[in-house]
Formats: sequence, structure tokens, C-alpha cells
Amino acid sequence: MKITWIIILLTSAISIPAFSNRAFFDKMKFNAFIIKENKQWYRFISYGLIHADWMHLLINMFVLYSFGEQVEMMFIYIFGLKGTILFLILYVSAIFISAYPSYEKHKNNSWYNAVGASGAVSAILFSSILLLPSSKIYLLFIPFPIPAVIFGILYLIYSAYMAKKAVDNIGHDAHFWGAIYGLTFPIVLKPSLFLNFINQIENIF
Repeated sequence: MKITWIIILLTSAISIPAFSNRAFFDKMKFNAFIIKENKQWYRFISYGLIHADWMHLLINMFVLYSFGEQVEMMFIYIFGLKGTILFLILYVSAIFISAYPSYEKHKNNSWYNAVGASGAVSAILFSSILLLPSSKIYLLFIPFPIPAVIFGILYLIYSAYMAKKAVDNIGHDAHFWGAIYGLTFPIVLKPSLFLNFINQIENIF
């Protein structure tokens, strides 16, 4: 079984019971103040295994399903047998990395909470964009495909803008930093991927 499917099944198996178990939900969620005061460092990872509601879970898992297998197979192609392990490391570490800026921003704010795998899913999505920038991404309500690299640029601009405005309860910071991490993780492992990315972009334009 592919790692992508294991992640989806595990996340769903933990998220669904948490919908109706508030005590468990509260114990797993990301709260920077509680992490700092009670040294509950596990929350840097556990928050990525629970979601606010069915829609939140379904959207994240659908995006992970749509791009995860592709990235996982590309990792195996590029890195060989260790590709599967590196893919898992990317996903798990992205949960932590995408939340850390929010920890620094909100560690003295007891009211800030976050849940969901959005940061890690953004990392997978943007690893896909790095590896296959000429691929097409289809969005609801838009009747034509968008080149992956164009979507990526717009996504980063939107996430940075919304994170600065902070007018909703969506973790735009996690989306932004997860995306940046997803772009850089494969390049750190194999710098030549950046040149390959540039060459593919030049062919697009």
C-alpha cells in the first residue's frame, strides 16, 4: 500500500472520532500557548491528524489523494528505494514546519488554535509543482486548466496576503510555509531539481 493511502486512512481514522469527542479534539489541537506553558510538543504533529469538520477533512484528503501518489512515485523515480521514506519525512516534517511560524506568532495568545493537515498537504502540492510545473491544475468554477506554476504563484500571493490580513480562521500562514517547504525539501535533497524546474518553466513560456 502506498504511503499516501496510509496517511489518508490514518488521518481519517483519527479525525472522524474527534468530531464527536471534544476532550480528545482539545488534547490534539495546536495551541501555541499550551505548547509553551505545558511543554506539550506533541501538538506540533497531532494537530495535523484532526480536522474541524467533514468538509475540512474531505478537502484536505482529496487534495492529498490528487497529488500525493504522483509525488510519491516521482520521489521513488528520483531517489530510488529511499524515495518512499523521504516522501513520508516530507509530509510529517511539513506538519511541524508549517506550524512553527504560528507558534512564534501566537505563543503568548491562549485563544489561538489550529487543526488540520493543510500545511503538509500544501507541501505535497508544491513538491508536485516543483517536479511537474507544466502539468495542469483544475479548479471548481474555472472552466479551463491552470498551469501548475501559475497556480503556485497565485496561491503563494493569496496565502501571504490573507495571512497578513488575518480576517478569518483559516491557517494561511501554514498554507504559505507548507508550500515553501514543499518547494525547497526536494531541492535540498537534489539541487539539480531546481535547474530542471527552470528548464521546464522556460518551455512553458
